[in-house]
Amino acid sequence: MPVHSSPPLPGQPGQARLAVDIGGTFTDLALETAERRWTSKVLTTPAAPEEGVLSGIAAILREAAMAPADIALLIHGTTLATNAIIERRGARTGFITTAGFRDVLALGNESRYDQYDLDIRLPEPLVPRHLRLGVPERLDNEGRVLLPLDADAVAAAAETLRAAGVQSVAIGFLHGFVNPLHEQAAREIVRTRLPDVAISLASEVSPEMREWERFSTTVANAYVQPLMARYLGRLETALRAMGLAAPIFLMLSGGGLTTIETARRFPIRLVESGPAGGALFAAEIARASALDRVLSFDMGGTTAKICLIDDHAPQTARSFEVARIGRFRKGSGLPLRIPVIEMVEIGAGGGSLASVDALGRIAVGPQSAGADPGPACYGRGGAHPAVTDANLLLGRYDPDRFAGGTMKLDTAAAAVALEADVGRPLGLDAAMAALGVVEMVDENMANAARVHAVESGTTQEGRTMIAFGGGGPVHGYRVAEKLGIRRVLVPAGAGVGSAIGFLRAPIAYEVVRSLYQRLGRFDREAVSALLAAMQREAADLVAAGSFDRPTSTSGIAYMRYVGQGHEIPVTLPRWPLAPADVEQLRRDYDTAYARFYDRPVPGSDVEIMSFAVRVATAPMPGPQAQPTGGAPAPGRTQQVRDTAQGTLGPWRVVDRAALEGGAPLAGPAIVAEAETSTLVGPGWSATLQPDRSILLVRES
Repeated sequence: MPVHSSPPLPGQPGQARLAVDIGGTFTDLALETAERRWTSKVLTTPAAPEEGVLSGIAAILREAAMAPADIALLIHGTTLATNAIIERRGARTGFITTAGFRDVLALGNESRYDQYDLDIRLPEPLVPRHLRLGVPERLDNEGRVLLPLDADAVAAAAETLRAAGVQSVAIGFLHGFVNPLHEQAAREIVRTRLPDVAISLASEVSPEMREWERFSTTVANAYVQPLMARYLGRLETALRAMGLAAPIFLMLSGGGLTTIETARRFPIRLVESGPAGGALFAAEIARASALDRVLSFDMGGTTAKICLIDDHAPQTARSFEVARIGRFRKGSGLPLRIPVIEMVEIGAGGGSLASVDALGRIAVGPQSAGADPGPACYGRGGAHPAVTDANLLLGRYDPDRFAGGTMKLDTAAAAVALEADVGRPLGLDAAMAALGVVEMVDENMANAARVHAVESGTTQEGRTMIAFGGGGPVHGYRVAEKLGIRRVLVPAGAGVGSAIGFLRAPIAYEVVRSLYQRLGRFDREAVSALLAAMQREAADLVAAGSFDRPTSTSGIAYMRYVGQGHEIPVTLPRWPLAPADVEQLRRDYDTAYARFYDRPVPGSDVEIMSFAVRVATAPMPGPQAQPTGGAPAPGRTQQVRDTAQGTLGPWRVVDRAALEGGAPLAGPAIVAEAETSTLVGPGWSATLQPDRSILLVRES
């Protein structure tokens, strides 16, 4: 796909920074200096993802007239770890645990995500039972040794795993998060017998209580570690060979950046790296536009991501599920305990495949055509219809100008696929089948946003949608209509929003530890010592890539009333903790609890389950926007079918590069650009803002 550059922007000269985001369909790139930004999209190369990265970097550097040596920093995000878990393409992994606990991975917490489904399917553990081995050892809940580690049993387990040909080993013992002594000793024994096998310790990957979540996270880390280590090694070698000497950083699921060495050790923290970049992108736009209540809508080629952003900060969480069996069903996936930006992600992207289910309903996703073969209209061998095919038949895309004219879309192939898989079973022609597919995918995304808002204890009322990704601006206005949202903001560079978000991310790392405490008998010295040690650990990791930039430190306590099942995050005032700080912590918890559940519970003691400390540099600044003025340039028209009314009519088409600020552009219209198109539906108007974003407003 072509490289698209923004107009020169004012600012001080500086070295260039490059961000690369590998998605399921496209690999997005953003290159910027203090004065200017260049963006690009290339098709992802699933068999060897680094090939798409290298070709994209070469293209964007040519357009910018730069050499690899001109890059001062490269930031990378990828869905490889997530896809490996979903598609079960990870390493053959073994698991060594406390005798009697090898079935924790299968038993979970014994809950059912659907109480009334007699044929319920639960997610299969990543490690089969015959590779889950128990060894005698036991620690109590305070880390005291009750039964010493049986070294001979560990050695025998290692030999069993060696004979089974495992490529990676996870080690997790009961209460190992309090005292890692046994896990560390077991690692040394395994390493002597399996020197070429990757080893993950639960006490390092997820040192928190709740053994199912801890073991599941550790196993997932071990499962993807060889794959990610090989990929990162190939990528780094190829980048150095092309002459790029800059540091390479990886985007974390929690919104920070880390070094490539840390990413190799803990690749599980990369599972939501791309969506995290998109949330940071939307948060920065919200801050710059003074928007306090925002719905971030990021629709790419494979998935759509929805995130709530209040007071310019995305919601965060300590838990995450991957590879869910049931759509929108909590508990139907594999649990991961890692810092993440909280969002809902559904299989509703441009490449999501459409079909008719057994009940005669149109179904879209979660299966995707991906980059290879892609939607039918790509002409790369795809025979089944995707959302992109439906958009093309509705007239939303110009087949000769897609991706800036570098990809010619095959309208006839899209029509054949839609009629075969959707139209014929329902008695519809291809055009009506396309309308049904787009309406279904829009409703799926709107419903996901409604559910996410309810689960977060908030509403969509009064929010502004920030739409980005290749499909976000295309579907944004219609999803907003379904949600009752009247304002949609499409930022400059929306087509590669996640990659731009990488460039705004701080160098950051979060450390989490469990230390059970009750406020009624709070051990201030023990907690303060733990927080100080956590701060040192996080600071050491951040220092490796901070370039001596100033850092800030924040802490969170995960608290609940005694006997409850879930915690609420409460910001720690400072440490070392004084008696007044503990009292303040109780008041802050009661306030937070009342915000969620209307009122606190008087007379109940409060317990702290775990602590988190985050060390981060300041976010990286971007180019300053250049004010614009004038009226939109004349454009062309094309026939588009309105999905709300089903009517076909002429829509005005204006190239975004020619769009200038001034009088609003009344819908129906399309603002076209190389990486996406912004649809301005009937009853909407679009106005170019000073920062070159497009504000869509729905008329009363």
